[in-house]
Amino acid sequence: MTTLADLTRVGPGTPMGTLMRQYWVPAAKSSELKPDGDPVRLMILGEKLLGFRDSEGRVGILDHRCPHRCASLFLGRNEESGIRCVYHGWKFDVSGNCVDMPSVPPHQSFKEKVHAKAYRTAERHGLIWVYMGEDQDNPPALPMIEANLVEDNEIWCLQRDCNWLQALEGDIDTSHVGFLHVGSLTVDDLDEGHPMRPTILNRAPEYAVSNTEWGTMYGGYRPNDDGARSWRVAHFMFPFWTQTPNNRFASRAIARAWVPMNDEHSMLFDITCGVDEGNPAYSSTLKTGEPLFAPFEYAPRTTDWFGRWRCVDDSRNDWGIDRESQRHGTQYTGIANITMQDQAVTESMGPIVDHSYEHLAPTDQMIARTRRRLIQAVDAMRDKAAFPPGARDPEIFFGARAGSFLHDPNVQFEAAYAAQLKTAVRWSGANETGQIDNCTT
Repeated sequence: MTTLADLTRVGPGTPMGTLMRQYWVPAAKSSELKPDGDPVRLMILGEKLLGFRDSEGRVGILDHRCPHRCASLFLGRNEESGIRCVYHGWKFDVSGNCVDMPSVPPHQSFKEKVHAKAYRTAERHGLIWVYMGEDQDNPPALPMIEANLVEDNEIWCLQRDCNWLQALEGDIDTSHVGFLHVGSLTVDDLDEGHPMRPTILNRAPEYAVSNTEWGTMYGGYRPNDDGARSWRVAHFMFPFWTQTPNNRFASRAIARAWVPMNDEHSMLFDITCGVDEGNPAYSSTLKTGEPLFAPFEYAPRTTDWFGRWRCVDDSRNDWGIDRESQRHGTQYTGIANITMQDQAVTESMGPIVDHSYEHLAPTDQMIARTRRRLIQAVDAMRDKAAFPPGARDPEIFFGARAGSFLHDPNVQFEAAYAAQLKTAVRWSGANETGQIDNCTT
């Protein structure tokens, strides 16, 4: 029987790691790899990998070890359509084929028998994907995740120093918003039509939770002061995706991947698209016109395994907490950025939270349901060889759309969701399948 602790382990051969390897995994932003540019260290699902873009613009993601003497290909020369190991000059293309063995006499060369371990890659609208499953010859299609189906989407990344599951669970918990993010505000601080107004009027939502084809969904609901019912709808999508209530259900799509780097670090890929301006979490204002949240600052990038997309503020400075701001109500937490507020509480739990210490409440229904679905999927894959949800039918993800809206209080959750979805602006991506490179192991 799979346990909750098993869900936190993602390395090769682990139950959860095996499940995640049935899916395409976001690996990097397209802009991180330049043709013939510097190779980049990528830690994904506990594996130390190397990413590079060759002279023709193709992406390779390989085990970082040269299959000759295991020197790191990170030190290699990205040149003339391949990565060349600086130790003995052996060169590999994006598929891992050894294409040159200059340190071996020509009559003794066996380059056709040597392969670096390489994974299939794909690229779509600013995002590089990797498929790490065993059957490299038959990867599934890319998932139909709406926010990545249009070219002019917005993508940003942030590394979090904790296990992927506890990072993800913060996204499917709406009851924290009224405290962690807007706990110091009153309704008089916001314009009458501001989508956060119902949350401030009632900081203790009730929940409706449902299983879906793609995972789970919830609607956190509470009465609005105009008599309508306020809904905040969010999703968990297998294996590590969320859609959060981005305030603009009808006009924007959002998707957030909590990709495990290893058991104790995760990388967030936040993707949004819409017909309006930017991610509302960063464009919302008070009635005075002041921003609701301040931006955060990235730390200088380094080339080590955990050197990408880190924030200046972290546990070493208590995530930039300002006790005067906290004390005087400028920010309820004393932390000015909404993402860093989440970062602080989640990382403060430790690298892997001890779930035996928890006391779940009725407002944690979505978290409990999602854990159960993950455990059931791992068990079904192990006991019945069943593919997990969406692994081989990636079009199901298009059914998910998150956000907040007001609706008739007499209409139940699924019906209210369906009605809002019917009138929302959607991006079908009918011609946006993504380019899959022909990499093999």
